[in-house]
Amino acid sequence: MTVNPAKFLREVRSEVSKVTWPTRKETLVTTGLVLALIFLFAVFFLVVDQVIGLGVRLLFGAG
Repeated sequence: MTVNPAKFLREVRSEVSKVTWPTRKETLVTTGLVLALIFLFAVFFLVVDQVIGLGVRLLFGAG
């Protein structure tokens, strides 16, 4: 099996031209949603951790 770098590059270029790239607006909206969800999950896990910690402290009388 022979490898032809020129043919490979042509095929790569052809495949890349078929890709539907997101617009700037779509990228910004998606990024905003990801950051918002990260924040919400961080707050959620903070609250859950505090509640579990309180429960453990009450159960074992520590702290």
